[in-house]
Amino acid sequence: MPSERIYGLHTVRSLLARSPGRVLRLYLQQGRADQRVAEIETLARAANRPVERVDAGRLRGWVGDVAHQGVVAEVEPLASLREDEFYAQLGAARDPLVLALDGVQDPHNLGACLRTADACGVFAVVVPRDRAASLNATARKVAAGAAETTPVVTVTNLSRSLKLIKEAGLWIVGADAEAKQRAAEADLTGGRCLVMGAEGAGLRELTRRHCDWLVTLPSLGSVESLNVSVAAGMLLYEAVRQRQARA
Repeated sequence: MPSERIYGLHTVRSLLARSPGRVLRLYLQQGRADQRVAEIETLARAANRPVERVDAGRLRGWVGDVAHQGVVAEVEPLASLREDEFYAQLGAARDPLVLALDGVQDPHNLGACLRTADACGVFAVVVPRDRAASLNATARKVAAGAAETTPVVTVTNLSRSLKLIKEAGLWIVGADAEAKQRAAEADLTGGRCLVMGAEGAGLRELTRRHCDWLVTLPSLGSVESLNVSVAAGMLLYEAVRQRQARA
């Protein structure tokens, strides 16, 4: 698997703290000597990772016109959890909470969903292989380290995956603005797979058919729909609220 580049203070620091062996080389912008950059350099050198100072133009040429914060790392990619491994682990887990994204195409939204999923103790995030955002450098940057802790399962066929998730004992709960049942009225305390639709389009019809329940989030304003990462966060935290209340 070819190496890839990640960027950003929190993302790179998180990887150096958790899996320094995956960092092949650290690049720091010339002239950056603040405390956070110094801490990252210290972590890299303590793990015997090569460190190189380069100019800002070189960093920009590698990662594009993004907020790299003067820190870029060449890393060995974290392998996605294979489908067969995922289903085997899922069947053995106790009341797992899974997040499935039905064709979310913006890597910023994927990264934001991952960050919230990590905070909510999600077992894994399931994404389709085609017509959806991949776990690229932008998604990793927005995830702020969560891409290194929350497994991402890339599946060939989301409908088939939902069927297998259901066979593993989980109930499938889809988010739909037109649903009659509110999320707070649904039982999200056991093994659950929460499914979020794509930006604008929402859940595909085939995905809906695999949902045991469709739920909606309360909206008191005039905006017709929420950003998918915001809606995912609200639904995940509703699940956390219910689970903590039950404990």
